[in-house]
Amino acid sequence: MASYLLLWMLFCFLNLGLLAIVFHALALTDMEADQLDPFEATARVNKFVLPEFILQWILCFLFLITGHWVMVLISLPIACFHLTIYLKGKHLIDVTEVFRSLDREKKHRVIKLGIYLVFLCITIFRVALVKFDTLRNAAADPVYFR
Repeated sequence: MASYLLLWMLFCFLNLGLLAIVFHALALTDMEADQLDPFEATARVNKFVLPEFILQWILCFLFLITGHWVMVLISLPIACFHLTIYLKGKHLIDVTEVFRSLDREKKHRVIKLGIYLVFLCITIFRVALVKFDTLRNAAADPVYFR
């Protein structure tokens, strides 16, 4: 049970990492309000694009090898979306085209933010559920108290 708890905590930390990356990528809104230079904003966002993709694929792969099929089915579409835009070469934001694609990029990131928040809620719930189950088993089995 302790390993199961650690596994869900790992999922939770990976989701927190993805959320942090997406929040950081929403710096495009600062550029829209003329608080950031387009070059600086795109450099900030582009720096974290590949780590986000890799982290999402690691999370999807961990769900797959641990047998959490529902979580795989939920996370696979976004992982495939990442793979598709990477293979098309449209994963980085071009400085010269940033204002044309700003609405689309913000929309993608807000949708990813929503998906990652759902993942975070699910993983926090599962961590609490596993911890509660561990405590319930510990109270029922006097061997744990020795």
